[in-house]
Amino acid sequence: MSSFDFNVIERSWVYLFTTGMSFTLQLTVLAMIGGLVFGTALAMMRLSRFRALSLAAAGYVNLIRSIPLVLVIFWFYFLVPYIGAWLIGASEPIRVGAFSSSLITFILFEAAYYCEIMRAGIQSVPRGQVSAAQALGMNYWQAMANVVLPQAFRNMIPVLLTQTIVLFQDVSLVYVLSITDFVGAASKVAQRDGRLVEMYLFVALVYFVICFGLSLLVKRLQRRVAIVR
Repeated sequence: MSSFDFNVIERSWVYLFTTGMSFTLQLTVLAMIGGLVFGTALAMMRLSRFRALSLAAAGYVNLIRSIPLVLVIFWFYFLVPYIGAWLIGASEPIRVGAFSSSLITFILFEAAYYCEIMRAGIQSVPRGQVSAAQALGMNYWQAMANVVLPQAFRNMIPVLLTQTIVLFQDVSLVYVLSITDFVGAASKVAQRDGRLVEMYLFVALVYFVICFGLSLLVKRLQRRVAIVR
């Protein structure tokens, strides 16, 4: 331990949090919002009476959940620009950018997991409530929006937050695209100062504190929701 230089953390923590962690949080929040919206739409499709919609959504969810996330990141970053150019007949690859490519990737990937959480939450609401809403004059979509989804969201909040913690951890994979997230910023400092062990220990500690703290909050929220029920 005498050869360790932890002063490198003191010299660089401002850069790590203002540049790296801010990017990580920004991408996490945007991917969570987009994933929830798209995941809810997928869940509605999976529960649809139209078999074509249900099969299409199920196929998408099963495909995405069977592929490693890092592979999806590479696909969107390297292949999608060429596929898009081929579809529109362009002579050059479409310029997407690392941030936009990463955001789209995480939205599409996390939507598959949010979809299954949403589907389970919707199915947890008694079917009779939909019938009661329709008896009051609501159509199917009004019943879902005003009766089912609000209850489903409350039931699913702990699981949704847990999946968001996983998303926060997964965002570190954008490091493979040389994006300056928290891990990427720490890697740049580590390579500049030759202090890889110190920096990666610090990164691991930060992730542990944040994720463990959020996990405790989720458990507390889960108990409160259970008491309300």
